[in-house]
Amino acid sequence: MNEIVIETENLTKTFGNFTAVNHISFKVFKGEIFGFLGANGAGKTTAMRMLCGLSKPTSGKGTVAGFDIYRQAENVKENIGYMSQKFSLYEDLKVWENIRLFAGIYGMNDRQISEKTNILLKQLGFESERNTLVKELPLGWKQKLAFSVSIFHEPKIVFLDEPTGGVDPSTRRQFWELIYQAADRGITVFVTTHYMDEAEYCNRVSIMVDGRIEALDTPKNLKYQFKAESMEDVFQQLARKATRKAE
Repeated sequence: MNEIVIETENLTKTFGNFTAVNHISFKVFKGEIFGFLGANGAGKTTAMRMLCGLSKPTSGKGTVAGFDIYRQAENVKENIGYMSQKFSLYEDLKVWENIRLFAGIYGMNDRQISEKTNILLKQLGFESERNTLVKELPLGWKQKLAFSVSIFHEPKIVFLDEPTGGVDPSTRRQFWELIYQAADRGITVFVTTHYMDEAEYCNRVSIMVDGRIEALDTPKNLKYQFKAESMEDVFQQLARKATRKAE
């Protein structure tokens, strides 16, 4: 994991007098599972939108997959996958129609789409659900399909924004197995979450508090540094520290 695929330097986003993302700097390496953690409202989604080329930074620098997020946003979009908390699927389309739609958006040709669709449905055990409307699938199945669609075109990086929100712990664990499989294929996984236990599944994690990155390291090193039993304990210590600073 020596190749840098995401790099930021003092990346900042303001809305009027409010600073949502405050001078964040970090690097992410190829094939890494990088956790971007923080409470709701910490600035995670705003930062991710800048990295995906969906929002212009106010100041600072950033590159994703070798492309400048200011000047080459379209190139960035061509080299990434994206899945939001809402699963990024069209509920009134069938399973195979969703796959074809997004594969076409990602620039794949008909032959590639047809061949890979059959393979994907078999891998997921969805062959009998090929013609099922997505809205009729259980939540966990929608989640698996949405993730699989987001990496269908084998992007260099996939951005997952709170992907396991609202699902049970068992389904969350199954979803993380899909993440491991993607990372094993060399796809870098950048995942935001407010579930601190999921930090344990990441190679490295950053923890955002009020728009700033207050800690960044492996889960093991962070727990050692903060003399904590869990990543939840690490986060609570950082949150208390931020509250005292604000006072």
